[in-house]
Amino acid sequence: MSTLHHHREQIPALSNKFYFNYGGQGPMPQAAVNAITEAQAYIQQVGPFGTKVNRWIEEETEATRVAIASELNAPPETITLTEDVTVGCNIAMWGVDWHSGDHLLLSDCEHPGIIAIAGEISRREAVEVTVCPVMATLNGGDPVEAIVQHLRPTTRLVVLSHVLWNTGQILPLEKIAKVCNENNTRVMIDAAQSVGLLPLNLTELGADFYAFTGHKWLCGPGGVGGLYVKPEARENHHPTFIGWRGIVANNQAKPVGWYPDGRRYEVATSNYPLYAGLKEAISFHQQWGTPEERFQQICHKSQYLWQRLQGLSEIECLRTSPPESGLVSFRLTHHKPQTSQQLVEFLESLGYLTRRIADPDCVRACVHYFTLESEIDGLVEAIQRWKDPLYT
Repeated sequence: MSTLHHHREQIPALSNKFYFNYGGQGPMPQAAVNAITEAQAYIQQVGPFGTKVNRWIEEETEATRVAIASELNAPPETITLTEDVTVGCNIAMWGVDWHSGDHLLLSDCEHPGIIAIAGEISRREAVEVTVCPVMATLNGGDPVEAIVQHLRPTTRLVVLSHVLWNTGQILPLEKIAKVCNENNTRVMIDAAQSVGLLPLNLTELGADFYAFTGHKWLCGPGGVGGLYVKPEARENHHPTFIGWRGIVANNQAKPVGWYPDGRRYEVATSNYPLYAGLKEAISFHQQWGTPEERFQQICHKSQYLWQRLQGLSEIECLRTSPPESGLVSFRLTHHKPQTSQQLVEFLESLGYLTRRIADPDCVRACVHYFTLESEIDGLVEAIQRWKDPLYT
């Protein structure tokens, strides 16, 4: 395990700002930036299209798949490489063999992109979409029971986030998957905020589809993500996008079927140098510690931030107990509309990068395992400074 300060020095973006936006996009370590540059140069030098470079692309693709699988404790053949979370969610949601009258259940904490997919499925396939109230269970109540109460015999798919992007709540996915399985319902997880944050074992969690990205908590490049599909779910699940990477062809180059693994959902040419960048970003985290060790530090830092915010007047954390993930959301108790955005902009002017969440209206600060307590102290002091009448 490298020292924290030595580890941070490998991320150039941390040298001139105080970063609290890992839930939006994580800054890349220099090794990942170098890997992308070197891979692009190699492709141009050797090819960019030829036997040698094509073989390199195949090897790099599989190495990236293996690196992702090692973080998720899943077989590499269950991993599909995508561009981002939303592409993975589209693959999962559109690949269901929908029929008129089927039911699709969402939580009330899903990202607008997911809500839009569900709306279009409803319009095209005459599927009924309803929403269950998970947000209300942040400080009490049972999210599993909230979901159970909204399941129907016709519910084909439940769509949830593992870590809620607005409140930071972690849903008990294993229990949810169990009750959905008993209802013959598939479970799709928007894992935008969980991969790279939580220690994961997708083989045991029970989700049928788990869509994620490499550019948030994994601190990889934008444009590379993935989708885990449980083997049993893959048997009756159709590819959403069709291309040469997903098909098996005969010796006359005619398609004869799909690959029997995660490759069946891959389409065509990708920005392959980004694969090298994600692979290096994953290695960067693994050099510091295990997923469990990293998560323990994330929770320690988020709880420290939560405790410091508790000491500020007119600031209210959404959680009434210490947070369980790296996302800490808080709001001003007495403010006019758009005040949250004004606070975000003020903090950024001082070098503290956070973001506003619209529903519920709040400010979200994200801490990683390498966030310093001195940075958290500075953020809290900056919030206190903004509350001074001079700045309001």
